[in-house]
Amino acid sequence: MSNPPRVLDQVADASCCPPMAQQKVDAAAAASLSGAFKALGDPVRLQLMSMIASAPGGEICVCDLTPAFEVSESTISHHLKVLRTAGLVGSERRASWVYYWPQPGLMRQLATLLTPDA
Repeated sequence: MSNPPRVLDQVADASCCPPMAQQKVDAAAAASLSGAFKALGDPVRLQLMSMIASAPGGEICVCDLTPAFEVSESTISHHLKVLRTAGLVGSERRASWVYYWPQPGLMRQLATLLTPDA
């Protein structure tokens, strides 16, 4: 059985948000992106995001994420749900494991917004 195609970018248009060093962030963009920043504001979630984004092959199994932390599996699941809800990662269940991959479109938007003026 083949895996269904996954959506790699929920938000692919990095042009929506010019760097804040060039232009003030409008209310709509601030509301849209603040959830992602909030999700990354937790040290465990930031580490999880780093592990997911740097995973060889572009995705990682939860079974490889959980052992890296000294918190319970349910806590890791909660943090992954927060990242998923914020649109930072996608996921897919395969048999008894869940695999995660980054959503590069949103990551590009966050990076673009934070780009300092040259």
